[in-house]
Amino acid sequence: MSAGKLAGKTAVVTGVSRGIGRAIAGLLASEGAAVAGCSRRVSSGTFLDDLDPAERARHLVAVCDVRHRTEVMAFRDLVLARLGAPDILVNNAGSVARMSIESMPEETWDEVFAANLKGTFLAIQAFVPVLRTRGHARIINMGSIAGHRGTPLLAAYCAAKHAVVGLTRALAEELRPDGIAVNAICPGSVDTEMLAIGQPGATPEMTSAEVARVALFLAADAPAAMTGQCMDVFG
Repeated sequence: MSAGKLAGKTAVVTGVSRGIGRAIAGLLASEGAAVAGCSRRVSSGTFLDDLDPAERARHLVAVCDVRHRTEVMAFRDLVLARLGAPDILVNNAGSVARMSIESMPEETWDEVFAANLKGTFLAIQAFVPVLRTRGHARIINMGSIAGHRGTPLLAAYCAAKHAVVGLTRALAEELRPDGIAVNAICPGSVDTEMLAIGQPGATPEMTSAEVARVALFLAADAPAAMTGQCMDVFG
C-alpha cells in the first residue's frame, strides 16, 4: 500500500469521471487511500486513468446514478465487499442548468435538485451506518459560491447549493456525537465543464487540482473537532 497522509484509509467519491471529482479521487489515491469512485458514465475515463497502472487494482470505479436509491445502495454494497467500510465520503456529483426561472421546465428543476441535493442525501444515508464504525470519519460535501450568492439564470443550482450548505451544518450537529466530521467546500469559478455550461465565457479562478487540495485537508489534516464548516474557496 502506498504511503501518504491517507495510508490505510478508504474513501468514497461520487462524480469521478471529470472535473473536481476526478481530481479529488486521484489526489486521495495518491496519498494512500483506497478510493471507490462512481459516476453516471465511465466510458470517457475516470481518475483511474490518471494513476500508475500498478496502482489501479486497489481502487474501484462503478456506474452509479446517485439520484436513485437502488443504485446508491448497490454501490455501497460493492464498496463494502471490495474495499470494506470507508473512512471518508466525498459527495461531489452534481449538475447545472442555465435558464430563466419562467422558462425552466419542472423536470429540469427536479433534475438539478436530484443531482446536487438528493444524491448527497442518499449517499450520506447509505454510508453513515458504516462510517460510524470507523472512528473520526469525514463527510465532505461539494457546495459552491452559488451556495452563498445568487447568480442570474442559475436559480435551481443556487437553491440546491444553498440547501447543501444547510444540510452540511445540520448534519454536523446530528453526527457530532458519533465523531463524524461533516464539512463542505464552496469553490468559486473552477476550470470545469460545468462552469462552461453554467456561466459561458467566465474566466476560471482556479483549477480542479486546487480544489482537490482543500478536500485533502478536510480528509487528512483538519482537526477532528472541525465540523459544520463551509470552506469558501474564493476571494
